[in-house]
Amino acid sequence: MSTTPTPNRGIAVFSGGSAANNLVEVFDTVRDTKNCPLSYIIPISDNGGSSSELIRIFGGPGIGDVRSRLVRLIPDSPPNSERGAIKTLFNHRLSAHAATAHAEWLSIVDGTSTLWQAITPAKKELIRSFFNLLNLEILKRARPHHQPSTSPLPAGSFESAIYLLGSICGVPSDTVRVIPAINSNFSHHISASLANGSIIVGQNSISHPSEATALQPRPRRPSLLLADGADDFTDTDTSDTHSYEDDHPPGSLPTLRNKNIQFSKSENEDLPSRITRIWYINPYGQEIRPPANPRVLEAIRDSQAIIYSIGSLYTSLIPSLILRGVGQAIVTSPARHKILILNGSLDRETGPPSEPFTAVNFVEAITRAGEESRGRMALSASNTSTHRSIPGLGLPYSSYVTHLLHLEGPGTPQVDRERLAEMGIETLRLYGRKIVTTDAGGAETPVGMKYDATALVQALEVVLGKKGDAMLRGGEKNGLSRRNTLDPGRKR
Repeated sequence: MSTTPTPNRGIAVFSGGSAANNLVEVFDTVRDTKNCPLSYIIPISDNGGSSSELIRIFGGPGIGDVRSRLVRLIPDSPPNSERGAIKTLFNHRLSAHAATAHAEWLSIVDGTSTLWQAITPAKKELIRSFFNLLNLEILKRARPHHQPSTSPLPAGSFESAIYLLGSICGVPSDTVRVIPAINSNFSHHISASLANGSIIVGQNSISHPSEATALQPRPRRPSLLLADGADDFTDTDTSDTHSYEDDHPPGSLPTLRNKNIQFSKSENEDLPSRITRIWYINPYGQEIRPPANPRVLEAIRDSQAIIYSIGSLYTSLIPSLILRGVGQAIVTSPARHKILILNGSLDRETGPPSEPFTAVNFVEAITRAGEESRGRMALSASNTSTHRSIPGLGLPYSSYVTHLLHLEGPGTPQVDRERLAEMGIETLRLYGRKIVTTDAGGAETPVGMKYDATALVQALEVVLGKKGDAMLRGGEKNGLSRRNTLDPGRKR
């Protein structure tokens, strides 16, 4: 009597959008080697760029990072193939000039754009039907005094829309899954507290603000932090009032009504002090604790490895980790390997330059987020997190991170291997390449490091045990690149 073999446990990857898109081939290679499913867990709190306009006009979740990952996962095909044309279509950016963008959009909707040329009529008309629905919703919202509604997702739900887009684009859903951290048709925003007591509202304001500063623009009484108050009222233009009514429910926080369509990821002012905590808020600024998507918890519980990818620490990773259920799922997961791929450079969220984050700080932030998800963190008066467990016992770092992969070079976070070993975390230094910027005079300045794909694949396979534990000890003679160096942590 034949029995169906038990499938291998999967790999769960916590990530954001653009940074982790550069590692898609790396994760796919590791998935293929381990012959297991791969799940990308992506937050929906993005409110910058094109996502900001979709949320501002339609409401609904921040779909930008999910869309970006789905399109990135479209299988490579020969040039001029239909899949390549679909990928080009969904990656197309409309012009920054309003009139030109409008004309481009209408040509896409009516099917006359050259972007459709290599797409077969069957798929073209299927995709166009959704574009026509979206265009109808745009026309509705071009009229004033409409009532705000939920996002006009063509498939009726976020998960269904992801499945439909993946099916059209040929993404193999049986082996690769893109899972939104929260399964909701509504917007979910985050706030951050700084060590100096300041509060920043909205993911875009935390990470790469479109304004000169993302700190709250004027002092507010604590009772008015949750909504607009009468003493903050100023005369506004009638058209601005119409825009306010059209775009957001009455009483929404002013910061969430900002247009964030244009911003810079490379040039931002530094934060005055470190970020201490991230939490979710409703449109009025009140803290909420949403539960994680059940599929996220399922992916974690059925994983052989959990990977925290490169990307923005506080806006790509932490928003997924603080959701109810995630911390407990990670701690009790059968996964033996919980791997943090440390960023190759520091950004606005992991500063300021006077007090840059170290590798230990990254691990502490991840652990605190997981413990807050479990309800094991108490909030102090300054809105920072403190552990509720027995004094002196410390945080369960190795329950969240067992291995840390990192680069060494200009601009990289400092790695204290001895301290990490005391925390029960093994470190592996990888080979990478310098990232440089060029000034007006042509002089190059190194600002960080970039992972080498081959070295990263090899390191992940070593940690996951593809070639046995002997490889961890034997170095180059057993196949480990001389440029990758393991520093074992304390045995648990």
